[in-house]
Amino acid sequence: MTARPHRLRRAALLVLLGSLTLSACTSEPGDEAGKGPDPAQAPSGSIAQVCDKAKAGPAEAPAGAVKIDPAVPGDVAAKTRSSPGGTTFWLAPGTHKLGDDRYDQVNPKPGNVYLGAPNAILDGRKINQYAFSGHAADVKIQYLTVQGFAAPHDEGVVNHDSADGWVIEHNTVQDNDGAALMAGARQQVRANCLRRNGQYGMNAYAQSNAIKGLVVEGNEISGNNTGDWERKIDGCGCSGGVKFWSVDGADIRGNWVHDNRGVGLWADTNNNDFLIEGNVIENNDGSALMYETSYNAVVRGNTIRRNNWVDGKGYIDRGDSFPVASIYVSESGGEPRIKARTDKLEISGNSFENNWNGVTLWENSDRFCNSPANTSSGSCTRLVPEQAKCAQPAIASGALNEDCRWKTQRVEIHHNRFALDPAVTGCEESCARMAMLANFGTFPEWSPYKGEVVQQAITFDQDNRFHDNTYSGPWNFVAFEPSRVLGFGEWQGAPYRQDQGSKLTRAGGG
Repeated sequence: MTARPHRLRRAALLVLLGSLTLSACTSEPGDEAGKGPDPAQAPSGSIAQVCDKAKAGPAEAPAGAVKIDPAVPGDVAAKTRSSPGGTTFWLAPGTHKLGDDRYDQVNPKPGNVYLGAPNAILDGRKINQYAFSGHAADVKIQYLTVQGFAAPHDEGVVNHDSADGWVIEHNTVQDNDGAALMAGARQQVRANCLRRNGQYGMNAYAQSNAIKGLVVEGNEISGNNTGDWERKIDGCGCSGGVKFWSVDGADIRGNWVHDNRGVGLWADTNNNDFLIEGNVIENNDGSALMYETSYNAVVRGNTIRRNNWVDGKGYIDRGDSFPVASIYVSESGGEPRIKARTDKLEISGNSFENNWNGVTLWENSDRFCNSPANTSSGSCTRLVPEQAKCAQPAIASGALNEDCRWKTQRVEIHHNRFALDPAVTGCEESCARMAMLANFGTFPEWSPYKGEVVQQAITFDQDNRFHDNTYSGPWNFVAFEPSRVLGFGEWQGAPYRQDQGSKLTRAGGG
């Protein structure tokens, strides 16, 4: 896989499992069921503490399984080649090695199962680039520690080629270069420890944007991006806990996403139909969640705390007052014409505690399909896939004028709790902000969105609505453009009329 050129503006207890589906994610005003879990009842501890409590695999080889001997280098790859598809392999206790060539990875056959015994480790020794590769579908990898692989930038160690239908569960994938995992369609990633990897815990990207039906549930995703890639490649947008690219349908539930260098969860470029529910997302250097140039999602019942302190302070140190946020919605929103289980971007029933800022709704007036300012280079919207169509004169009016731009629209933010104590965050100004804004359009010269066109749209015309939230702390609100900072009364009053039914208490915090 090659690197994906990209950038945003500067500018992005397993709960409710099984019974909750996204079909119930939206609600009419006044529908108590639409509030999501009471944030006051959010767990005080963290969930999915997988890394220090790894579940052990079978101590003996299951009946019919092929035994893999750690004393024989390359045994797992060789026996995979000589066995038919659908074979179960049991890796005995000990440290397993592959061959001495960087491409001496395991290439599973369809339906293969790889089970790790207690203390079974597959070690790449910083020689091998990949652990499990190829295009075979419906492979299972369970109870195994995978470490020390040297995957290149933007590539992954497990399921390197984004094959479909893999089940990856109860594994520890740690201390690798690149991403611990890649993702394919129908992939299930459950109860894994994904930690201290050089770039991502998982890079959910596949050629031809073919990932559908992805499940990421009950994992601990921590300490990733040890390579500090945003410093190596300025503005690459290529780091963090998990990055999702053009995924159509994903359930992200009950994970503990913490202490990643950069963003915790980042959905970037034409993602659609996400449910992000019941996660604890904390202590990430950047935003807890970025939802960027994407569509139709529900974010509910999450505990989001102490995120964005590093990036937030970095903005202040360089004199930039842009409201970087714990949830950053960038050119994203609900779109009824794109099939999904919801037609909104709904953020509800979440508990926000001592993050640098709250939620920012942003749209870059200069970023649209076929604009040189579109940092998702070569990508167009899901509504107009052909980039060449978004050009003058057709883009100046009608359907193309509407659909060549990713819109922050139909975003509903309600029944959340936002608490911030400046004494805890070390923040004196340009924090404790909620925002809904755009820049003044200037570029390119032929853009039909110059001036205040997008600022007017995101603020007043695109059905973005805050309501019935609770704020504790010195909150301010940014509307229309970055310098327009409002008090709570101004935000609630004309012409903005936001946060009806919400309450603000200045004292206290998280």
